[in-house]
Amino acid sequence: MKWRGPVLDAMAAAVATVVTLAILSEGGLGTADQGYHVLDEAGLLLAMLTGVPLVVARRWPAAVFTVVSVASIVLLHMRYPLDIPLGPLYAAYVLVLAWGGAGTLRRTVSAVAVVAYVPLVMVTLSLRGVDIWAVFTELSTWELAMTGMWFAAERTRLRQAALDAAEERVRRSEREAERENRLAAAEERTRIARELHDSAGHAINVILVQAGAARLLHTRDPEASLRAIGTVEEVARATIVDIDRMVHALRTEDVEPVPADPAALRELLEHHRRSGLQLATTFGGEQRSLPRSVAWAAYRILQEALTNATRHGNGSAAVEVEYGTHAMEIAVSNRTAANGANAGRRSEGTNGSNGSNGNGASAGGGNTGNLSGANGDTGTGGTGGGANDTPLGDRPNGGHGLIGMRERATLLGGTFATATEAGTFQVRVQLPYDATARATR
Repeated sequence: MKWRGPVLDAMAAAVATVVTLAILSEGGLGTADQGYHVLDEAGLLLAMLTGVPLVVARRWPAAVFTVVSVASIVLLHMRYPLDIPLGPLYAAYVLVLAWGGAGTLRRTVSAVAVVAYVPLVMVTLSLRGVDIWAVFTELSTWELAMTGMWFAAERTRLRQAALDAAEERVRRSEREAERENRLAAAEERTRIARELHDSAGHAINVILVQAGAARLLHTRDPEASLRAIGTVEEVARATIVDIDRMVHALRTEDVEPVPADPAALRELLEHHRRSGLQLATTFGGEQRSLPRSVAWAAYRILQEALTNATRHGNGSAAVEVEYGTHAMEIAVSNRTAANGANAGRRSEGTNGSNGSNGNGASAGGGNTGNLSGANGDTGTGGTGGGANDTPLGDRPNGGHGLIGMRERATLLGGTFATATEAGTFQVRVQLPYDATARATR
């Protein structure tokens, strides 16, 4: 507290002045010496000079020590009975406290000034004709008092320096923590922006497929067309909610919890089922809550893989999720569309009856193909030279999803692999749970 120093100086000035005046007025402590100088105007002025300047001792420590020391020595030279040099003692304490850590020169000057005070008093008394050996005990006490003040000031200075260093470390730690928080917030906002891009891209792909199905089935199967339009509406509403949530997170410091439990993955799979994708799912191992980064990576990788299966597959996919001891694995496989994308799919028939046939459209403008709706089976796409004639891994535009999945996996120290065999495209990802497991990979 900055006010403590000036308050202590003011108190020390008052005490030193009053005590010095009392000693001088009583002729010293104990029995008065013969020939001592009675307190008069000159003695009053000199006594005031030994105490009052202490009020500004911390502002001008060297000047104050010089003034009070000279005033006390003059009092002794003029035979005033100054038995206790309170002013010089406190001035020496403040001088060492202020100059002790201010560099070699000032430290040396302060030490010499404090040590030299008593020898100067001895010289003054000798010039006055006083027997030094007769007052040697008193002078030794003064010297011990001065030395004690020097050590006390040094200890106080070192303790204060340690406290200042500790406070600086705390402030530095707080600044570093604040900087880390800002960096973490920036990284989180970048991640949220990426999630927004992925979520919107996924929704647009689903809407594109369902809108194409609604257009193609509008005249042949109005009910299926309405179901496709309903799916479009549902996906659009969910996307709006997702976008609102993420934009809100970008505008504020509070971010909603990550879907870190297996229920989020099951909900994602159910969402794709409602969108018309036929899924065969398998969950293995002991299901567990996932770390934040792993949860988002698993969720988005599975979402992107299912989106690819919807766009480029034949309407069905198999999903395997395995919760291992140190990592989780996700595998998604789907039959690739041999000739053109199947934009419209026949939904499951009611009570096992055969549904009406529909036509699937090739995304690249291929001929429509016949879709058998029996028991909800997926029909075959029509022939044509559409964009989907190109395998998934070779698509100039389709590769971005694979790149994003690979980046998410490798950033967590996991693995990502794709394979195409016998017309089946498979994505397999392994995500370690923690940094220790990632480091050992």
